[in-house]
Amino acid sequence: MSGYQPLQPWSWLLAPMLVSLFATIIIATPVRFLGLALPEPVFPMTLAFAWAVIRPSILGPFLLLVSGVFLDLFWHGELGLWAFCLVTVYGLSLLVRNLMVGQSVRVLWTWYGGFTLLAFTIVFLFTASEAKAMPNLMNTAWQALVTILLFPFARRLIDTFEDADVRFR
Repeated sequence: MSGYQPLQPWSWLLAPMLVSLFATIIIATPVRFLGLALPEPVFPMTLAFAWAVIRPSILGPFLLLVSGVFLDLFWHGELGLWAFCLVTVYGLSLLVRNLMVGQSVRVLWTWYGGFTLLAFTIVFLFTASEAKAMPNLMNTAWQALVTILLFPFARRLIDTFEDADVRFR
């Protein structure tokens, strides 16, 4: 098979996951600019999308579960909620992968934005039903918007590893 280069799990799965979790910790520092706290985007959302576009993997969903549980513990949320949302985004992205591969950046960003909004809707509705109170819609929308703006990181990961394994094209 010419053009076949095996992807090393460290380079396209483990290292990006560790970077996204480290970024989550760094961005959560209590720093304020003009009286406003830094937004807390869901960095692993970029991985859930990019890994599905790059190629199917058995490690991807497992690492997303680990990332999601980390987010739940770090943000003191319901255990498994972000894990569920990240794996859902991965699964949906995998389902429409053939429609996305080779598309323009604008189309991929639209898909990513849609999946991100779906994940935040799930989190919002679940949190509202568990707390029996309405979460702050503006904070949720702000966090979702900042997460959608992280798409260039997903695109960079896709560009770096998309052609590394032609078996899944």
